[in-house]
Amino acid sequence: MSRGLTCTLIALACLAATAPAASASTDNRRVDLKAITDARAVSAIAEIRDRDKTWRGSTGTTDLTTKTPVRSDGRFRIGSVTKTFVATTALQLVGEHRLSLADPVERHLPGLVPNGQNITVRQLLDQTSGLFDPTNESTEVFPDINDPAVFRTWVAQGGLNRTFTPRSLVAKAVKHDPYFAPGTKWGYSNTNYTLVGMIIEKVTGHPYGQEVSARILRPLGMTDTSVPGRSTKIPGPHAHSYWTTIDGTTQTDVDVTEHNPSWAGAAGEIISTTDDLLRFQRALLNGKLLRPQQWQEMTTLHQTDPGSHDLDYGMGLARAQLTCGPVWGHNGGTFGFTTQLWGTQDRQVALSYTPRGDEEEQTAQNIAGLKFLETAFCGRR
Repeated sequence: MSRGLTCTLIALACLAATAPAASASTDNRRVDLKAITDARAVSAIAEIRDRDKTWRGSTGTTDLTTKTPVRSDGRFRIGSVTKTFVATTALQLVGEHRLSLADPVERHLPGLVPNGQNITVRQLLDQTSGLFDPTNESTEVFPDINDPAVFRTWVAQGGLNRTFTPRSLVAKAVKHDPYFAPGTKWGYSNTNYTLVGMIIEKVTGHPYGQEVSARILRPLGMTDTSVPGRSTKIPGPHAHSYWTTIDGTTQTDVDVTEHNPSWAGAAGEIISTTDDLLRFQRALLNGKLLRPQQWQEMTTLHQTDPGSHDLDYGMGLARAQLTCGPVWGHNGGTFGFTTQLWGTQDRQVALSYTPRGDEEEQTAQNIAGLKFLETAFCGRR
């Protein structure tokens, strides 16, 4: 499900090398945002904070039935942007000397991961453990959801409402050989953050979501952000999300708004708003959430693509190069939602849209989303 995260980040880097800087006037921002729904996404909402100024925009409809205009303050599933919250929480524990980046997985979760004595917390956080990702690479968590008949049968049999525990997800992961030996390469895997969530719970005695709430959400006043666990609902106003099945030339948009996100857990389950995400991003990038040493660790980078310096990954935080310079952040994809959260100390941008259609159409929607980010950061102020 989340393999698109790596691809989307690389696409952002490629855009930086080719797209001309555009004016960041309100009109151009709205035009660029609307380009996402012009490419057949159902909806798109965005918010930009530039020091003491805020811009919000929305385009498209809440759902395909009522055609109600989407609300710019709506909530959405943020997917792998969750990882930035989880990494921040883990690094706070490191700063409190309750956890060490050098700790082996075996110390905190004995017997759970083969070779766990040689996989460190650092390697989980910076995606260098080599552990297999069953949410992307096998049919043990999801069926072949690009096969329309298989997808319809899976939905009819309650597939969207299945519950997975972190331990069961790890068990599925370690049935497969690792991608590479720990610490020898970089490779994105949701399993890493499933394990980080479990380690946070082992160290604190509280579920990772409770620690995220106590350390980040409540102190920052992020009242519209939640960790849903097994709940299938999105609380408050929200756009509907869809999965498009394709039978020959026939496309059918299946409403997948309500589903059990336990398969994502600490790797991608959080629900939020653009306003809340920008509160978090501004606090993180301006040194409000981590001590200097832990911020340095978070921003120690690995290349995601050998030979390329356009996109690098730290600990739950990536750095991408735009035409006007680097931005820090993460993106996420889950059933029917795509999220982009990027920023500098002065400017932060959050974007959420609900893609649909075939591969070509969704690629066009992604490109339009990335062009919006280029305009938001690199246009004239």
